[in-house]
This record gives sequence, C-alpha cells and structure tokens, in this order.
Amino acid sequence: MAPLKEDKLPEQLSMNAVQLKVGDLDTMSTYYQQALGLEVLKESAAGTSLGRGAETLVQLTPAPGLQLPARGEAGLFHTALLFKTQADLAATVLSAAQYNQSSFVGSSDHLVSEAFYFTDPEGNGIELYFDRPRETWTWTGDQVSMDTIYLDPNNFLNTHLTEEAVTGQKQAGADVGHVHLQVGDVATAHQFYVQTLGFDQTAALGNQALFVSAGGYHHHMAMNVWNSRGAGPRKDTLGLGEVLINVPTQDEIGKIAERLDFAGVQNHHTGSELQFKDPWNNQLRVAVR
Repeated sequence: MAPLKEDKLPEQLSMNAVQLKVGDLDTMSTYYQQALGLEVLKESAAGTSLGRGAETLVQLTPAPGLQLPARGEAGLFHTALLFKTQADLAATVLSAAQYNQSSFVGSSDHLVSEAFYFTDPEGNGIELYFDRPRETWTWTGDQVSMDTIYLDPNNFLNTHLTEEAVTGQKQAGADVGHVHLQVGDVATAHQFYVQTLGFDQTAALGNQALFVSAGGYHHHMAMNVWNSRGAGPRKDTLGLGEVLINVPTQDEIGKIAERLDFAGVQNHHTGSELQFKDPWNNQLRVAVR
C-alpha cells in the first residue's frame, strides 16, 4: 500500500553534505581539494568541511582508531556530486583522473544523466554527474526510465571541456545530488525509505536495487545489494558517518518524527532537527536548509 500524500516527503527536499569518518584526514582532505576541486570551508577539531562557494559537500571527521569496512558490509556505495553544466563536470572529471587515474572506476549514460565514478583514498565511492533536462526524462506512470550505457570519457572531455571551466573550476557550483547506500535487502529498504520515511519509489531493479526521490527527481537516494546482500547492521567503521537531508520547514520535520514514532523507529528530535538510523545503522539527519 502506497503512503498517503500527507505521509510523503516534501517536493522541496534536497540532499546536503555527507559526513565521512576518515583514518587519514590529511590524505583525504588533499584528495577532495586537488582531485575534486573542493575548497576548505571550515576546519576544527571536529574535522574539515569541504565544498564549493558556501555549499558544504563533504564533511571529513577524523576517526583514526576505526577500521575500514569490509566490501560486503552495509554503508556508503557513493556520494553523488551534481554539476550545473557538462563543462563544469568535465573539468572535475579531468582533475580527478589526472590526480590518480587508477581511482577512475567507470562512466555511464543513465538516460536521465551522464555520470563518472571514482573511489577516494579510503575506498568511498564518488559519482560526478550532470542531469539531462527534466523534459527529456521518460516516465512510465511514476517510474522513470534509467539505463547503464557506456559513456566514452575521452569523447565526453573532447566535446565538453573548456578552458574557462578548467580555470574556473573551484568557482563553479555543485551540490550533493543523491546518496547511494549498500544495504542488506531491497524489501526492507522499501519498507523503511518509502513506506515509513515517505520517499517515492522512482525505479527498481528487482531485488537488487531501489531508487527513491521527492518532488519528481530521478532519485535523491538509492539502495543496492550488489556487494552487500544479507548484510546486517553496520559496525562502527571508517566510511559513512551521516547523510543529511534538508526539508523546507520545521513542520515537515515534525511530520517525519511522527511517522518514525508510529513505525517504532527510534529517533531524536532536538526541536530543530531529527536524527535516526535506518535498519542497517546508517545515520540520517533531517534539518531545515
């Protein structure tokens, strides 16, 4: 049974900074600055915030006593950074490839977007992507058509890279477009993220992957079992620390808290934000942008 309209997340929802627990703060900070063209926005004992302009995209929190997660554990699959133009995307794809060519793990035309995939020095996945115009997306009912078609990175760079984008890389805006998680099973993910939390399902690959969004986006979050089928709750490891979701009003936070309470999901409502975990101990926080 689909959630009622009043039980859905607001159309104005957006994703915000992803927190990563890191073992080597200097190495990781250098990677995100030099490979991805992010700038240090804030440094403190709690860690380093990096982003573009005033927009924090990644928060690196030192956790030197923790171990790297095993490949099959639940947690982060990738953080997806969304660029406003293909030229802006090309400039960062180039800098990431030049910094460490072996960190490049693939590229795909997804019909709704063009995407390039990398891995940071501690194994966290990164997607760099550009959305095609929404009017070109194809929907069948409430499900969007997506695919995985080979995208030639050299042809993309030859077509879209400009000198202006390279020199102005750090001034070009970017956002966290979506966050993709590894989970233990898709049915439980659907129950939590769609039935309880209030996302809309926008696509699914059988019992392998689920894509969810608010407001008709192709996906704000995704969950898959490609490496992690059967995984239980996460241990405290390096990698994903927290996923931040923004909503427009405090009333929306209150509605989410009510849905979590009704479903028996433990949560902490501070009055200004809401903190809770999914069934695999992935930490989520909802706040007003």
